[in-house]
Parts: sequence; C-alpha cells; structure tokens
Amino acid sequence: MSTLFPSKNNMQRSWYVLDAQDVVLGRLATKVAMMLMGKHKPTYTPFIDTGDHVVVINADKVRLTGNKEDAKNYYRHTGYPGGLKTTTAKKMRQTRPERMIELAIQGMLPKSKMGKQMYRKLNVYAGPKHPHQAQLPVDMAI
Repeated sequence: MSTLFPSKNNMQRSWYVLDAQDVVLGRLATKVAMMLMGKHKPTYTPFIDTGDHVVVINADKVRLTGNKEDAKNYYRHTGYPGGLKTTTAKKMRQTRPERMIELAIQGMLPKSKMGKQMYRKLNVYAGPKHPHQAQLPVDMAI
C-alpha cells in the first residue's frame, strides 16, 4: 500500500471568517496560523501547502493582556543607518490595527517560500465588513 499525498489537482481550499472582537491576540494568531498551514486537516503534509484561506474581521477590537498595550513595541527598519523605528501597540492599534494581527501570524508561519505562500491566503480587515462574500466563507468561532 502506498501513501497518498495531496496534490494541486485534488486539493480543496475552503474560506473561513474569524471575528477578532475580544479575542486575545496570541490565541487568535495560533488558530489562524494552524488553518493557513493546513494542520487542522487530516491531509496535512509538512512539505505541501494544504491550508485554507482565512479572513479576519474586527482587527481593531483584538484584546491584549496585561500591560502590553503600552509596553509592547513593534520595530521596523528604513534601511538607512540609524533608521530603526519603534511603535507601541497602542499607536499601532490607532493607525494600522490589521498589521498587529498580520505580524503575529507571520511570526508563526514557516520562514520559507512556502511560508510566504501561506501568508498570502490571509486577509485581515479592521471593521466588520469584508469583500470576500463571493467565496462563501464559513464563520468560525474561537
């Protein structure tokens, strides 16, 4: 008997919607990362992208525990000498709340070409509306 591996021809990719309102950021990120990798499916294979598409709504209402609102920092570099920029979680929530969730999930995905391919199946929106109704996404609870 031979082992059956999933291929692009017989792979079924589903669409899921997750509501981030009052959900802890880390718990949301682990759930979404597992779905993007395909670990929730019985056909999971580590070297094949078997994951599904995920839409996260209400990113601006995600919860941070403890003192992270003021103490957590996000870093980016401009590419110039001395160009390290720092932003607190409070400021990030006001300006780009989607980026908080994207960075948390991106850190949990593999650091490879396949990880970038998985990351492209993620869509995060600050409000309760999203433009993916045509894909008939299924609501998931956390």
